[in-house]
Amino acid sequence: MSARRFLQLDVFSPYPGAGNPLAVVLDAEGLDDAAMQAIARWTRLPETTFVSAPQAPGASYRIRMFSPQKEVPFAGHPSVGTAHAVLEAGLAVATDGMLVQDGIAGTLPLRVEGHGAARTIAIRTPRAQVAETTTADDPRLRQALDGWTLGALPPARMAGGRSWWVVEVSDEATLRALAPQWDAIATLAETTDSMGVFAYARSSGQPYDLAVRAFVGNGRRFEDAASGAANAVLAAWLDSRHALPGSGRGYVVSQGREVGHDARLALHIDAVGDVWSGGQVQTVIRGTLDW
Repeated sequence: MSARRFLQLDVFSPYPGAGNPLAVVLDAEGLDDAAMQAIARWTRLPETTFVSAPQAPGASYRIRMFSPQKEVPFAGHPSVGTAHAVLEAGLAVATDGMLVQDGIAGTLPLRVEGHGAARTIAIRTPRAQVAETTTADDPRLRQALDGWTLGALPPARMAGGRSWWVVEVSDEATLRALAPQWDAIATLAETTDSMGVFAYARSSGQPYDLAVRAFVGNGRRFEDAASGAANAVLAAWLDSRHALPGSGRGYVVSQGREVGHDARLALHIDAVGDVWSGGQVQTVIRGTLDW
């Protein structure tokens, strides 16, 4: 039996308990795919990541990501959380404020700002594209959106890392009161090869610009507490429609209140159109994993 350094983190959170939990195994050398999947199934967290030496030239470390059911090519909160973990453990050092993650999705840069509890980390997400736009009376969407009061932009299916239907709701209060139709959302996700529905509404008078809810219908049905990847495809959609919140190229998102969390995510679209998704990370558990 081998003891491996193990962390449990709270990602996109200014304090423990507000964000999305993540397990990180820092010494993954020697674990095969079956063992990593078994560990991820055992932790029962949204994702568990495994860190090893980088294979790509210039990368800071290599990452594998597993949900309890399968390996995940890319996700935002595991990427941001693992970067925090390797910095805290001294496995990598940011160069000019940057790390480079080596994974199935290729090499992706992460921007590191600040230190300690105030440190923020953002990852440049894979490019997302508009796969299609439609209307609320689309037969594929009708049941999933039954009773929703929609906003100005049409529903759209975005493809990038993971595929999501992004749907604007009329206002924040309506968004927060939504009761998801899980059977219809699952059917939509399965028949369109998407994760489900990512609903959003614009906010005013709040320390954030958008409120969002992520209804995952692909496989296990649940509402995600904080999703960097889903927020990134939404940012790409809003940018494509010249509809970013505020007057700049960055904004703040509130996610997770409806499932007992209160995450904050910072989104920024750079000069060439790449989306950076990030926030703060809290270490909650430090220990070893005997596996």
